[in-house]
Amino acid sequence: MDPKVLGLALSAVSCARADGAGVGAQRLAVIDYSRSSLQPRLWVFDLASQRLLYREVVAHGQGSGGDMPTRFSNDDGSHASSLGLFVTRDTYIGHNGYSLRMQGLEQGFNDAAMARAIVMHGAAYVNPTLDRGMHRLGRSWGCPALRTAVAKPIIDVMKNGQFVFSYYPDQAWLAHSALLKCAAARHPLAAVTGPVGKA
Repeated sequence: MDPKVLGLALSAVSCARADGAGVGAQRLAVIDYSRSSLQPRLWVFDLASQRLLYREVVAHGQGSGGDMPTRFSNDDGSHASSLGLFVTRDTYIGHNGYSLRMQGLEQGFNDAAMARAIVMHGAAYVNPTLDRGMHRLGRSWGCPALRTAVAKPIIDVMKNGQFVFSYYPDQAWLAHSALLKCAAARHPLAAVTGPVGKA
């Protein structure tokens, strides 16, 4: 993965923790939406051991675009993915089976996630081998949807207070995200080192 994206994620996590959010988090999932949906673009790290746990494909919302999303929203009914840092909450069994609630920590960018029911869940359409000529994965209504084979184990390591960071080089988010501003102020030359940075 792009070490700059991971650097932004770790800096945002540091800022969130300084504000009292996710202080007990042991895992971080990073999604790089600037990559094709047919390529692995979700990485799950164990923060304590600096170990990569999963590297997976992940679907984005149909309101965000085709293979590579270009539109992101915090609005209900947009069916678009949201950017920024989230902290996970509890699990439940819903329309998409075993699912994980996510609370957005970035005002104006993802803080409506709970109200919009933006959750992590498995879906049969998240399968690169079932392209069917679309040249993209199937799409969700804004949720980061996973392959059904890995959804439960990933959700189990990510539930109850872990971090999820969704990235795209969106100029409005990069310029106005409070957590990224905090990260730049605290770590103007932030660099990622060690095993996590080499994932």
